[in-house]
Amino acid sequence: MQVQKSFKDPKDSGILYLVPTPIGNLQDMTYRAVILLAEVDLICAEDTRNTGLLLKHFDIKTKQISFHEHNAFEKIPQLIEKLLSGQSIAQVSDAGMPSISDPGHDLVKEAIAQGIKVVSLPGASAGITALIASGLAPQPHLFFGFLPRKSGQQKAFFESKKAYPETQIFYESPYRVSDTLKNMHEVYGERSLVLVRELTKVYEEYQRGSISEIMAYINENPLKGECLIIVEGAGEEDQVKAELEVRDPLEMVTAEIEAGLKPNHAIKKVAKSLQINRQDLYNSYHDL
Repeated sequence: MQVQKSFKDPKDSGILYLVPTPIGNLQDMTYRAVILLAEVDLICAEDTRNTGLLLKHFDIKTKQISFHEHNAFEKIPQLIEKLLSGQSIAQVSDAGMPSISDPGHDLVKEAIAQGIKVVSLPGASAGITALIASGLAPQPHLFFGFLPRKSGQQKAFFESKKAYPETQIFYESPYRVSDTLKNMHEVYGERSLVLVRELTKVYEEYQRGSISEIMAYINENPLKGECLIIVEGAGEEDQVKAELEVRDPLEMVTAEIEAGLKPNHAIKKVAKSLQINRQDLYNSYHDL
């Protein structure tokens, strides 16, 4: 095991700071975050242009380095080397908390593996910010981030989550929200839903209603800007129905394959979940 005392034990290496940035309104930047970004040796940013605007606004001169999903593999060793040499680094995403839906998690894992201190600053998070004003149950809740893009994968994802009693939070592009709600309605049926648009910005909007009501509204009022979806969890009746529902194993295998698994892995997963013979399911799937 490992015990990290973030600010007490002296250490030769630097500290990796995870610094949240505003999700729209620049006034949501914390005093601590501004001071720290000015004090660290380096800022690794998801997009240096976006972060550059933030730094300019707060008159911060710290050097930036680009760090995103397309260069993370090559950049992580370089960043770890700098940290081990005693430099402190702040990692930021374009908006909100780093390591959520960006490659920051891989850097955190490697820093921990190397015995480097990792310190997270509190700050803006779109999912939680929207949840507490949504009117839906704030706890328990589940955050899933961005959904699969393909319709078949989305439906398979929703099928696996439709019996969950927790409030569910998703990020989605405004261009895909309509199709996503259609898939959700097909699997979940009618539930309360809140669609949040342009959070913390001048056009911030909460659309509260049933899934079908929101679908009808956005059909007449096309969406613009950043969106997230919050949907209520399954009620007792839905949970019981899902537990009693008997699905065709072959349909389940097909859904898992559409969701991205290879056939043999899908067969193994379905056989295990249904507690049936894997070889029999394999033979049925391949018509042997």
